[in-house]
Amino acid sequence: MAGFLVTGGGSGPGGPRALTSDEANRLAITRFRNYQAHGRAMTITVPGTAGALTVTASVDYRGKAGYGVVHGTGRGTSSDGLISWTATSVSVHPMADAPAYAPAVPPRSDWYRRPLLASGSALDSSLAIALGLGSDRPDNAQLLPQNGAAWQGRDEVHGHRVDIMTGPAAEHRSGTAGNVRYWLGPDGTMYRVRVSVGSESQPVDIDFDTHRYVPVAPLPGAAVSR
Repeated sequence: MAGFLVTGGGSGPGGPRALTSDEANRLAITRFRNYQAHGRAMTITVPGTAGALTVTASVDYRGKAGYGVVHGTGRGTSSDGLISWTATSVSVHPMADAPAYAPAVPPRSDWYRRPLLASGSALDSSLAIALGLGSDRPDNAQLLPQNGAAWQGRDEVHGHRVDIMTGPAAEHRSGTAGNVRYWLGPDGTMYRVRVSVGSESQPVDIDFDTHRYVPVAPLPGAAVSR
């Protein structure tokens, strides 16, 4: 999560405070739970001065790939269509009348591939964040409180009672504790993540289980954008 800015939202009576050992254990396994689940369905809401973007997608945490549909508002509607991404590339299939959900089988043609931008794009930063929310091993629970992770409060997301926790400082980046905020269930299941990107005034929200997870299918050959 290095490079993303501090977020706001969500605190309750008694917060913020240091994590208990149980809370640290839940935060330590939350990304591993996504990996254990193989993949999760999510809705990514990306702010922007030209108009917000909403990505309704599935992310495969073992294959490190995402696939879904983008809808925009304002000038952001020029991005409407299907989208597929990995840690290094983004493929888009423009559509004037994009469906609410991406078809399980991607179209065979009219895909255009470009590199995923490491900076300068709120959309690309949000896609990279979504991919990074799964890990093949738990974090070290003992190190989380030492590195600044904290309990912020309680909330309810999609009918689930959750604890809000902020993550630890990024490795070798002092002052970054609290950059990412997690809404976690009693078993460590991740229900929401909030983080700011770049110079956007509003944070990116990633809400999980907003629709049915669809396995991410490989794309046919995509043309490389020039």
